[in-house]
Amino acid sequence: MSEAYIVGAVRTPVGRKGGALSAVHPADLGAHVLRALMERTGVDPGAVEDVVFGCIDTVGPQSTDIARTAWLAAGLPEHVPGVTIDRQCGSSQQAVHFAAQAVMSGTSDLVVAGGVQSMSQIPLWYSGSAAAEPLGLTDGPFRGSVGWTERYGAAPVSQFHGAERIAAEWKISRAEMQEWALRSHQRALAAIDAGHFTREIAPYGEFAVDEGPRRGTSLEQMAGLKTLVPGGLLTAAVSSPTNDASAALLLASEQAVREHGLTPRARIHHLSVRGDDPIRMLTAPIPATTHALRKTGLGFEDIDLVEINEAFASVVLAWLRETGCDPAKVNVNGGALALGHPVGATGARLMTTLLHELERTGGRYGLQTMCEGGGQANVTIIERL
Repeated sequence: MSEAYIVGAVRTPVGRKGGALSAVHPADLGAHVLRALMERTGVDPGAVEDVVFGCIDTVGPQSTDIARTAWLAAGLPEHVPGVTIDRQCGSSQQAVHFAAQAVMSGTSDLVVAGGVQSMSQIPLWYSGSAAAEPLGLTDGPFRGSVGWTERYGAAPVSQFHGAERIAAEWKISRAEMQEWALRSHQRALAAIDAGHFTREIAPYGEFAVDEGPRRGTSLEQMAGLKTLVPGGLLTAAVSSPTNDASAALLLASEQAVREHGLTPRARIHHLSVRGDDPIRMLTAPIPATTHALRKTGLGFEDIDLVEINEAFASVVLAWLRETGCDPAKVNVNGGALALGHPVGATGARLMTTLLHELERTGGRYGLQTMCEGGGQANVTIIERL
């Protein structure tokens, strides 16, 4: 099997809902990173064989295959196709997997993988079905399915209920979650101030710095927030916000590296995806990580950096308890609680940040995982070269 190399990775700054990127058409937001990726790698765009983008809630300006429209909006060659995929929060991490698998199988030599999401323009609804409310479907995507009800009953299904269940089952206190959230903001702000994100970001006009991290936030402020549901533990402080962003990576075969004079920056070492209980929804990173380490023969002593999406603080804290990973290796430049979670773009954003941090620190292996709707999780392990 051929190797798949990452030769480029770039992202926009992450904008707050209603912030600097809120009025940007999603096609233009995606086009921005696609142009930047082609410019930074020096690859002839006409040599790209496919564009695989993650995006969820593909309605309105995100509809009709945003991967294709973003490529065309970037002014890039019409003969290059694009495809948009939805694996919920893991959509653009799955885009990396599909792109890498195309290269590793010998099907393609140059594939772009990435994602885009404008949550300012297309807000999430319940479990991610933005089309539901305009169509009058207010009971969620699972209600009315005989097979689903027979198997799982009528219990409410949402990421919020899942995160609450995790906190209760793992006995994670609100104080613990707030401490992790504060750490996320502190780490993100330290990374911004030290310029750790500068190389990976393609500024959108004058917008060049992630909008999410809050200076001056404190445990006392977090303690004063209302819970999202009565009697619950989750607050806005321990939940990822909604955001706008895009990110893209270029994956190349050994032949493409030679033909185009490219410099491999990392090798795809492992790709897998696993499922878990869809009612808890957000626990799949635990078995998915165990599966990945078992298949590769690696242990956390071999992994230098971990990026696990901070959809909710309880997700990360439960994962840490079950895996025993050293928290010092995890989300070292902050996570989604601070930087934000532009759902369809988050996987590619995490991978871009992971690659650049491995290069900055000289680490060898980086592991990325994230919880996803339906009780799923992707795991990617890359090896810096």
